[in-house]
Amino acid sequence: MPEGHTIHRLAADHRTLFQGEHVRATSPQGKFSDSAALITGQELDTAEAHGKHLFLGFAETGWIHIHLGLFGKYALGGTPVPPPTETVRLRLVTPSAYADLRGPTTCALITDGEKQAIHDRLGPDPLRDGDDPDKAWRRISRSRTTVAALLMDQKIIAGVGNVYRAEVLFRHGIDPYRLGRDLIRSEWDAMWADLAELMREGVRHNRIDTVRSEHTPEAMGRPPRVDDHGGEVYVYRRAHQPCHICGGEIRTADLAARNLFWCPGCQRR
Repeated sequence: MPEGHTIHRLAADHRTLFQGEHVRATSPQGKFSDSAALITGQELDTAEAHGKHLFLGFAETGWIHIHLGLFGKYALGGTPVPPPTETVRLRLVTPSAYADLRGPTTCALITDGEKQAIHDRLGPDPLRDGDDPDKAWRRISRSRTTVAALLMDQKIIAGVGNVYRAEVLFRHGIDPYRLGRDLIRSEWDAMWADLAELMREGVRHNRIDTVRSEHTPEAMGRPPRVDDHGGEVYVYRRAHQPCHICGGEIRTADLAARNLFWCPGCQRR
């Protein structure tokens, strides 16, 4: 499932390509046809993201709410616009650009009130200006749940997925099985600031890189990572490989139905 930086990148791309433009909306697949007919000819006012949720705003009809889920894919580009395929749930087109959405978990036309209800149930997002990390801290600091599970709970922190979860815990030397209530405030503040910086870089470069400059392949004289997810990381999907820092073996385990990765040598309880 795409992490929050990907959705913020999609929001920025929609603003660049479509904001202020009158769009033609279609649903070649047919599942969004009625709503697409209402949107066609309207101007896209804005696009925004909160965690893993994308919102496309149209003043006259409300918001298209999109959640990619596990299988959703976006294709955006300029002209010439390729012929649509039957798998496209939503196509937006202007004279100079197009966007195709396939396989989302959610693609629905919603009202302002319905959009606000989604924001209300989500935790603060490190990439949203003004979101308050105190809201997350109040829940984390009282919780008997592991910090690794808390970081993946979108009601507590929005936008953090498996990669950022594993990497930020490693970067701060925090054992993933430590309970939320055993964190101290300075550790949480440092993790929040780090997540915001790492995810902003993810938006900028459209990939996740989490290693510090002294641990890059060039600095260490090691081969670059080869992985479909791209990016240089410390522990994510590096099970049984040596840690870049201590040389110990990276471990993996199942936690809350997701694979957890960590270094026992660097992340002591």
